[in-house]
Amino acid sequence: MFSVVRYRLFPRIAGFIHSASHRMADYRPRPCVLCGPSGSGKSTLIKRLMEEYKDYFGFSVSHTTRKPRPGEQDGVHYHYTTREWIENAIKNDEFIETAEFSANLYGTSKKAVQDVLNNNKICILDIDLQGVLQIQKTNLKPIYIFIKPPNMEVLEERLRNRKTDTEEAIQRRLDIARREMDYIGHQQKIGHTIVNDDVESAYQGLKSALMDEIQRLEEAKDGIKT
Repeated sequence: MFSVVRYRLFPRIAGFIHSASHRMADYRPRPCVLCGPSGSGKSTLIKRLMEEYKDYFGFSVSHTTRKPRPGEQDGVHYHYTTREWIENAIKNDEFIETAEFSANLYGTSKKAVQDVLNNNKICILDIDLQGVLQIQKTNLKPIYIFIKPPNMEVLEERLRNRKTDTEEAIQRRLDIARREMDYIGHQQKIGHTIVNDDVESAYQGLKSALMDEIQRLEEAKDGIKT
């Protein structure tokens, strides 16, 4: 059993994706799901991608009840909110997926994805393993990219260097990471796997995995201009 608790997943979201991208004629940008253990470097890679291709990608900002870490900004890294607010939103079916970790709730709202699609951009979703397993049961059909560290020793070092978690939280993250690493090792058929042992090499691998979709979006944008 995974220690992450999942709530309801919006089962079919192709409808609002289509309505959000109707201006792109027959083209519909495929969302990109990035999955990897905490400490694998997903956030760093996403930041670089957004800086280089700001007109092509939009990040689906998740909601959380945890407190911001040093340097994090509300509405940029997360939408920081209360447990009561998220629980009410879950009851109102406003979330695609939600999770609970270390007594904090996390979730991706439909509106967060909709906001990206309304701007005719490729939506990036930073989602954990449980979210991936449930999204695979939908007809969303995103591009899956799995990010992993070179080994567990490096991952543990990265988590400890953050100096933001208790020992209990670190051990819990490592336990989840072992399961995620095992899962990622068997996903060659459904997505791309990138080993982040060097940020530059990992970033080039990320761009390579997304380049076809970037080019299709560029062609669609050019079509609108003409």
